[in-house]
Amino acid sequence: MTHLDPAQTDSFPDSVPRGTFHIDPTTMPRVPGGPVNIMTLASPNPKYMWVSSTSGVRYVDVSGDGFKQVAAMDAPGVSPSISTQALDKVLDQRFTDVGQVHGAIAQDWSGANWQRLVNGVYGLVDKDNHVYFVNQNAELFVFGLIDPDRPADGITVIAHRDFKPLLGHTNTTLGTPETIVGVDMTYDGHLVVLASRSLFAMNRDLTGEPKQMRIGDDETVSNSMAVDSDNGIYFASDKVMRKVVWKNGGLSTAAADGAWTSPYDFGRQPPAVKFGIGTGSTPTLMGFGKGSDQLVVITDGSDHMKLVAFWRNAIPDGFQQRPGAKSNRIADQTPVTAGLSDPLPEFIQSEQSVVVDGYGAFVVQNIGPGGAPDRLVDVLANGPVFEPPRGMQRFEWDTTQHKWTSVWARGDVVSTSMVPAVSSKSGMVFVNGYTKADGWEVTGLDWNTGQTVHRTIFGQSNLGNGAYAIVEAFPNGDLLFNSVGGPLRAKIAGR
Repeated sequence: MTHLDPAQTDSFPDSVPRGTFHIDPTTMPRVPGGPVNIMTLASPNPKYMWVSSTSGVRYVDVSGDGFKQVAAMDAPGVSPSISTQALDKVLDQRFTDVGQVHGAIAQDWSGANWQRLVNGVYGLVDKDNHVYFVNQNAELFVFGLIDPDRPADGITVIAHRDFKPLLGHTNTTLGTPETIVGVDMTYDGHLVVLASRSLFAMNRDLTGEPKQMRIGDDETVSNSMAVDSDNGIYFASDKVMRKVVWKNGGLSTAAADGAWTSPYDFGRQPPAVKFGIGTGSTPTLMGFGKGSDQLVVITDGSDHMKLVAFWRNAIPDGFQQRPGAKSNRIADQTPVTAGLSDPLPEFIQSEQSVVVDGYGAFVVQNIGPGGAPDRLVDVLANGPVFEPPRGMQRFEWDTTQHKWTSVWARGDVVSTSMVPAVSSKSGMVFVNGYTKADGWEVTGLDWNTGQTVHRTIFGQSNLGNGAYAIVEAFPNGDLLFNSVGGPLRAKIAGR
């Protein structure tokens, strides 16, 4: 899945070396595409991985220390298309002002806007090696290999479903038509499809009529969902957190089946990176096994956000509603300062999911002092043109006191728009940022202390921008970096 697993933890098992590495991304093996690229989609065959991006889908041989595209299909219904030549013509520039970025997109990307960024962002691969891809026109495509034994023969469309007839016909609170946000899967093998105001469950082959439930027209969902092993489905609109349960062939919202809703705090629309007034997080599950605190966590939409944990299942006997919390479903909420000192900036907000490892949680602050209304312009200008956002914080859930405690914070480290991720084996959490001195880099922070223990410095090339994507690692320690210009293998192992 995009966030690596159905719990959306952004946690991967492979180890990454500590140290400082200087990498020229233009010389690394790359699969061109974008501007948003997701290559966290494992194939059942460990030699291969899928890319789901703005451009379409790609099948990549990652065996050994290799990185080679073997098959590709552009995304149907994506218009206008961005060729590799046009993509690189924009990214090869050194951005110095926002007008230049606007002009480059208008001239070389045919005026593409931020709505294109939703193509392929939240996808998955199933056990049959089929990849599920959502485009900007609320269509769901299932892609597969023409011949599984001969990947180079290419990719074909296995199934297709147009969801527009099932969606609302009024604009969302983002000012755009309702569309499909993301996909996930229940543990009994049914596909779950989340839209701006609807949730669907259906057969994986897209046959039959999907089961559907809708939320209010005054709400908008802009991030994907998490699913637990009992087929609980967790998603947040810009005002309400929900658990819906897939049970007996239907989507249940009944408390007797374990479903619930809880309002949470929201604020204003920030000027950069983030979409909407509510959470910027895909919900993340925390706590597994009997006797554990089983939670689902997000950052809320307050101008100065809070880290919020909701009880996933039964609320413990005797639990008292937290002061200031909008319901007793909220197990605890705590302000995020992200290591920033007074006077605090106008916004401390995030467009990224909460990274979880065990009962540890990590959040980043994504809002800088500048920004452009078009998020595609914003994601290219944030850093090279606009002062980049700084700040991040690590928390731990106290299972005895049932509350958050802050472990460390770094107000000096930059994170622009890439989703952070943690190497559980290395004990490092990774962010992607930009500084005038060193350009783009991946920064690794020690999970327990917050010290900088890893730097992969890409320099001034825009290929070092992780544009709303996520970082992962290969078994040998190389970084899988989902660049704005296409995924690349940053070869740091053995250097």
